[in-house]
Amino acid sequence: MKLKVQTLDAKASGDVELNDAVFGVEPRADILHRVVTWQLEKRRGTARAARERSDVARSGKKFGRQKGGGTARHGDRAAPVFIGGGKAHGPRVRDFNPSLNKKVRALGLKMALSAKAKAGTLTVLDNLDVKDGKTKVLADQLAKLNLGKVLFIDGDAINVSFAHASSNLVGVNVLPAVGANVYDILKADSLVLTRAAVEKLEARFNG
Repeated sequence: MKLKVQTLDAKASGDVELNDAVFGVEPRADILHRVVTWQLEKRRGTARAARERSDVARSGKKFGRQKGGGTARHGDRAAPVFIGGGKAHGPRVRDFNPSLNKKVRALGLKMALSAKAKAGTLTVLDNLDVKDGKTKVLADQLAKLNLGKVLFIDGDAINVSFAHASSNLVGVNVLPAVGANVYDILKADSLVLTRAAVEKLEARFNG
């Protein structure tokens, strides 16, 4: 698959040949759904448990008379109504640590990249250099490219001037190639890769 390369100023900068094994895979909703679900579950921390009535260190002795004390009848201090008592129906420990085969995860990323290429919302840029790292300069350049909610993926590291310029722009997200993931790619309306990102992503799968 051949795609035209542009600069941030929307000027032509040659062509790039995209590997069909990475950018030409037929997307499958079930694979993408499995990978996105796995990603979101991996974000969740362990749900902690609360100590219940049998877990707290309180005396089990009945601390008052059954009748005549002028207060309600209680068995012991571990009751939930007392400070330091056990929680009634407290949360249990839940550990969210799902697993997903590496091959499925890799296939999901290929399908996400291919889905953007197939939909025509994939753009390849020469680089992400922004003059003086100015937000206004970048905003004008993005307007020329007609990009709304967009994900930029760079090479080994994010371009420093672009990171500074894009930090205050709503709807602009930027990742290094190693951080490319299915959820962020699908969530963005447009995907922009640099030449370096294309090389890194293709090498990631071919390696």
